[in-house]
Amino acid sequence: MPTTPFDSLDDYYALPRIDAAATSPDGTRVVLTVATLTKDRTGYERSLWTVPADGSGAPRRLTRSTTGESGAVFTAAGDLLFVSARPDNDASDGAPAQLWLLPAAGGEARPVTRLAGGVSAVVAATASDRIVVASTMLPEAATIEADAKLRAERKKLKVSAIIHDTYPVRYWDHDLGPHEPVLLTLDLAELADAPTVVATVDAAVDEVAGAAGEADAADEPYPAGLPRPRILVRGRTAGTAGMALTPDGERLVASMPEPQGRDARYRLVTVATSTGEQRVIRDEVDVDFGMPVLSHDGARLAYVRSEKPTPAGPTDQEIWAGDLDGDGESARRLAAGWDRWPSSIRFADDDTALIATADHDGRGPLFRLPLDGGAAVQTTHDDFAYTHVETVAGTGDVIALRSNWLTPPHPVRVAADGAVTPLANPAPAPSTTASMVEVETRAEDGARVRGWLVLPAAADAAAPAPLLLWIHGGPLNSWNAWSWRWSPLLAAARGYAVLLPDPALSTGYGLDFIARGWDAWGAAPYTDLMSITDAVVARDDIDESRTAAMGGSFGGYMANWVAGHTDRFDAIVTHASLWAFDQFSGTTDFAPYWQSIFSPEGAVANSPHRFVRDIRTPMLVIHGDRDYRVPIGEGLRLWADLNEHHAAEDGTSPHRFLYYPDENHWILSPQNARVWYETVFAFLDEKLPPRG
Repeated sequence: MPTTPFDSLDDYYALPRIDAAATSPDGTRVVLTVATLTKDRTGYERSLWTVPADGSGAPRRLTRSTTGESGAVFTAAGDLLFVSARPDNDASDGAPAQLWLLPAAGGEARPVTRLAGGVSAVVAATASDRIVVASTMLPEAATIEADAKLRAERKKLKVSAIIHDTYPVRYWDHDLGPHEPVLLTLDLAELADAPTVVATVDAAVDEVAGAAGEADAADEPYPAGLPRPRILVRGRTAGTAGMALTPDGERLVASMPEPQGRDARYRLVTVATSTGEQRVIRDEVDVDFGMPVLSHDGARLAYVRSEKPTPAGPTDQEIWAGDLDGDGESARRLAAGWDRWPSSIRFADDDTALIATADHDGRGPLFRLPLDGGAAVQTTHDDFAYTHVETVAGTGDVIALRSNWLTPPHPVRVAADGAVTPLANPAPAPSTTASMVEVETRAEDGARVRGWLVLPAAADAAAPAPLLLWIHGGPLNSWNAWSWRWSPLLAAARGYAVLLPDPALSTGYGLDFIARGWDAWGAAPYTDLMSITDAVVARDDIDESRTAAMGGSFGGYMANWVAGHTDRFDAIVTHASLWAFDQFSGTTDFAPYWQSIFSPEGAVANSPHRFVRDIRTPMLVIHGDRDYRVPIGEGLRLWADLNEHHAAEDGTSPHRFLYYPDENHWILSPQNARVWYETVFAFLDEKLPPRG
């Protein structure tokens, strides 16, 4: 049998992967961010590659450094901005990532910023040299120089304490504070006459000559050779949910949080980049406005409007568009009968429509939404999901990344009629012997429930494959795109068939389908999963006598619920899973959301911990200590409850607990992720031994 990269975890983690794409202003080239395994195999380093946008030519590498590059954005002049922690001639070892510029005319990259808080994001004007960057500053620092000095003192004295007077205090996998978000503006024209600060791209951090010490560097003025950043917005409101610059760079449009009790609502605000003056242009109580995008001429604004959900049911995500200067009077909802939730929007090249991506029937196609109020038109009709969409100047085409469960993200050009042209790819798709078929059934209430079934090459009636029911996270999600973290091809290479279903609460099937599981996670989502499992095990290429269920996050919650409600599976793997609602709702990183979507009765009725005594299936519990979305207390309490009710007299247990002291909601370190798969497959092999 031929071998593939999925037969070996070493080969799998050595595969290069494309993270992002950016298209040049003239539409001739695409820059891809490519991640590759480091030499010591403990992490990934990223570099930028360029490919022609017309499907011709070959990939060409643009950057190479020990720290890697990401966040590529083109300037109006066609120069390339990117974020990197590579050292310049004066930066100290371990400095945060800064903004760099690679000239379109060629030559060395030069630093653009020297900020103690680093740079996390950048947006550039399309017809001027002005840009806006996202960074952080300590609240008590009035200037960027003072911020650098205070940070150096705090680090020197080894102070880690953080005091809060607002909620929340952490997010996903990191603590909030002591610094606060800040938006800064600067003009790249100020860099034009500055001497180039050269750093050879292959230089190691410890080889940089003349690096200043922390205390000395903190007392120095901001480097004269770099554009001087000006503070636009700082504090909680600077933590945006999307931002866009007008073509002339004079106004920033941003989705900014406004406190609403312990929660917040997101408003649309314009900020004058010359003065910092702010003007609220869209705001409603209990409504979020996000994902702002501007037309190519800067006259029109599109955005997503969504009322905050309640235990009564989910709310739609509406796409609106209107004049930027119209104060909302000209705004109208687009494609009002289209109840898909957009994952991205941008104006078509001619500004007469929006190009949107959204989950749809187990795929993630492109849609065209006319500004005149016409119906949404699906552009692509293949079995792929599209991301990182950008228009090609002077055409109706777009550049995007697309993927599905057999093919990792790769760059493509999509014509207005939906024709797809693959572009040159620095990370060619790995070979696989697995196949992917669509499966579906009818739930108890008559709803159509569908999913993907990934089959190993050898599965047939003579040698049926054991089945893994793999439940997605979210729960507002869909199994429609490639994931490097969750790869069913690794299981298929070991002989397992993997069922990837979209039960109630999944996106891409309309608001009513989501509502079927609202405030009742243990009801329709569970029965949907059992119904489609019944349909799949009836196939002659599936071994009904050897089955397992697994999932992470919401999928872990469902794995816990499955464990307490059926003994049909031979093994259950639960990763980063919610176990007890009474505990979880107050310890997760943002309690207001979870407490707003569940009624008190629903939270009690749907808490898996209530059914621990009914668990009969061996469970593998996996949790990371730095998981703030589903805190480690959930995994610890699950493990304690399992042992309280199911441990033997000698203290041994049929269950297992894989614990990561330094990982978060996702297991991201390559070697830790490898241990994850090795442990999962060993557990499954033990509980689902081969027949005969």
